Parts: sequence; C-alpha cells; structure tokens
Amino acid sequence: MLLAERVLASIRRQVLVPRCGRLLVAVSGGGDSVALLYLLQELSDRGEITLAGVAHLNHRLRGPNSDGDEHFCQELAARFGLPFIVEGVAVKELARANSISLETAGHQARYAFFERAAVSVDACGVALGHTIDDQAETFLLRMLRGAGAAGLSAMRSGDGRIVRPLLAVTRAELRDYLALRHASFREDASNFDTRVTRNRIRHDLLPHLRCYSPKIVEALAREAEIARGDEEYLASVTKRQANNLVKGIEGGVELDALGLSALPSAMARRVVRDMLVRVSGADAVSFKQIERLREMASGGPRRVDFRRCRAERNADVIRLVRRKGRGVLRPTSSYVYRLQVPGEVSVPEVGLSISARSVETIRSFERDLSTESPVAVVSASATPPLAVRSWQPGDWFRPLGMDGHRKKLQDLFVDRKVNRGERSRIPIVLDGLDRIIWVVGHGVSDDFRVTAGAASMLVLKAKSLGDN
Repeated sequence: MLLAERVLASIRRQVLVPRCGRLLVAVSGGGDSVALLYLLQELSDRGEITLAGVAHLNHRLRGPNSDGDEHFCQELAARFGLPFIVEGVAVKELARANSISLETAGHQARYAFFERAAVSVDACGVALGHTIDDQAETFLLRMLRGAGAAGLSAMRSGDGRIVRPLLAVTRAELRDYLALRHASFREDASNFDTRVTRNRIRHDLLPHLRCYSPKIVEALAREAEIARGDEEYLASVTKRQANNLVKGIEGGVELDALGLSALPSAMARRVVRDMLVRVSGADAVSFKQIERLREMASGGPRRVDFRRCRAERNADVIRLVRRKGRGVLRPTSSYVYRLQVPGEVSVPEVGLSISARSVETIRSFERDLSTESPVAVVSASATPPLAVRSWQPGDWFRPLGMDGHRKKLQDLFVDRKVNRGERSRIPIVLDGLDRIIWVVGHGVSDDFRVTAGAASMLVLKAKSLGDN
C-alpha cells in the first residue's frame, strides 16, 4: 500500500478529521514535518482533505539557523500555494522566566501557537509529524525519568484539535518517501547533540536495543498504547471510587482516610494525585508527595505541608487545602480531552468531570436540570467527536439571546467579572469542527440551540470530581 493510502486509512479509521476538513500543517523544516506536508498535499489533491495553511514557530534558539528554518518553511508554503502563519518566541527567556526546562517551554509555546494559528485560518485540526519512532523515544524517555502509566501512555493520534496522522509510520519510511520526490528539508544539528537525553536515546540506546530486538520501536510503541489503555480504564474506575471518598470544600477537599487506605495502591495513588493537582494547581506532583499523603491516611503523620497546599488529618478525615496566602488559583496549563457521546471525561486541571449523552424527550433530562451542577441541553447537530479544552485567546462564539452576533470569550469574561487567573479554569466543550458548543457555567452557543421538533438532543453536564 502506498504511504499516502496508509495515512488516509489511519485518518479515516480514527476519525481524525472529517472528509474535506480544513487541516493546518505544522512544519518545522525537518524531514518528518516536510514529508507530512507532501503526504497531506497528495490527499488534498484527491479531495480527501483541505489544506488550510502551513504553521511555523521560530523558537529563536539557534540564531541564523532558526531564521533559516523559517525562511525555508515560508518558501515551501509558497511553493504549495498555502498561507504561511509564523510567530517567533524567545523560548530560552520563557523557560528562565517561568523556571521550567527548555523542552517544557518549547512545548507550551508550540501548542499555544497552534491554537492561535488554527483559529486564524478557521482550521478544524493541526497536523503534527510525530512518527512511531517519536512514540518509542518518548516511552523510553519517560520510563527513564520514572513516569507511571499516565506518563508512559502513548501519544494520541487525535487530541482535540491536534492530529498525528503518522504515528504508524517510521522515520525511515518518510526519508525514503522524500528521496523519491527529490524533496529537500532542513537538518537541525542540535538533533545530534548527545548531551540531550532524547538524542542519546535516539542515537545510542535504540540502536543498541535493536541488537536484541530488530522491531524494538514497534514493540515500545505497542507498550505505550497498552499503557494508555490501562491508564484510561484505571482512571475511569478510580473516578467512581473518588466520588465516594472525596468531598469538595471551600479552598480544597476532604478525603475519607479509611476508604483511601482500603483502596488498591493503583487506585489510591490516582485519587491522591488528582486531588493534589486539583487543590495545589500544580501541573504535576511527585511520587514522593503522593506516598506521603497515603502514609497519612494509613496512620502516618497528622500534618504534611506541600509546596502549595497543606494536608491535616482529624479522626478519619484528611483535609487538603490551599496554603494560607495562596487563595487565588493560578491559571492552569492548556488541556484538551476527547469526550465521547455517551461518555464522561475527567478534567483534573480544574477539578471537574464533563459528561455527554443523547436524549429524545424532555422527561429524559428533567432530573439533570434539578441538580445544582452546570447543565446544558443542546442540539444533537454537533459533529463528533466532542472535545473539552481550556480557553484560548481568540476564542469566540454566538451566545444565546444575542441574535447570532459573535462575542469573544475574553469579552464575555470581562463582562462577567471573571478574573484572569480563573479564565483558563473554565472548560469549553467543542464539536469535531472546533465550534464552541458550551462555555461551562457561562453559556451555550446559539449555533446549537434546541429548536422545535428536534428529534434528539445532547445533555452536557459538569460536576465536581468530589461530587457523588
């Protein structure tokens, strides 16, 4: 099977983008992303997808070489007759200002840029050139850092707006594809710097492992996929357990210590991890922090201070609250989760779960409306799959009652006096075409209003991870 046919089969099988959907292609100038552009152009020529443009972020890390990458990508976009969306970010300064690694700063800058770029060209997805080799390298990198199942989980082919059509393709196959087309690309010399852990894995560890297993890349990718499946199942089971053990309170949560101690370790660690993230506002917590709180539940210390929160045990209840002076939640990092219908997804970044189900009669959702949890009843015309993500600058929708007029979410938040730190904590539900359906707790889009004679509707509901 031709490579373009395999990529199309992957896109269709996993419903990464609707037929003729507009895709923005993220191109760094390297071989993988350039091959991705050529492959998607083949599919565009056949009418399978629509290319919305080429996006390039200049990280400004390599001086003239970074500018050379930008110029190369600009010329490539012009050759394909596509719009070129480019931004420059001083990633090194960003990392220093936020006390994070260059890798993390670059990741955050790229994904924020992808969101802005997609909005600017009305694209339903942003295609990235990650391959099965990247999947294997990421698995090894996280394993060496001591990640759990969540960390070892495979990169998803589709994460909200982000799509990865090449996760079943090897880097070598892409190089052969480019050679057949005499297509040039930029080689980043920093990719050969073995002082970087990922590069040592790519150039030293993986070649050595191939001596033991020629198909080591495929084997590691399967392990990552298995870890993701295990993590998703355990997360869903743990969520049900947490509903019985965790109660939301002002500034934090209360945990049933005896119930937590009785859980299997795998579940208990997930409950503790999610609650620490929820209360502290941190992006992640360490294994040591999780174990310290579990020790408290099983009769250990009566009080433990974490960086952003404090845990105290009184009888059989552990109160986990934000530490004094940290009452204002900091903005969360960006998040995107896929929401199936019917289905439910946990959003630990904001301490909520969002559910979706189809109904046909008013009686079917009367009980939902009787609760205090935010609920939205909308038209079933939304294009699947749904997604839940954080607010991004530039987001807009048509609120009910405004006669179809557009309103930026930033203006909505200003009107409703939502402070800046809270805005990123408001989940947004979108459909597969990236149209905003519901700004949780703040309004439904007029595009998805329920009209008379509707054969079916969607009920969207948000509730605290600590609610029964």
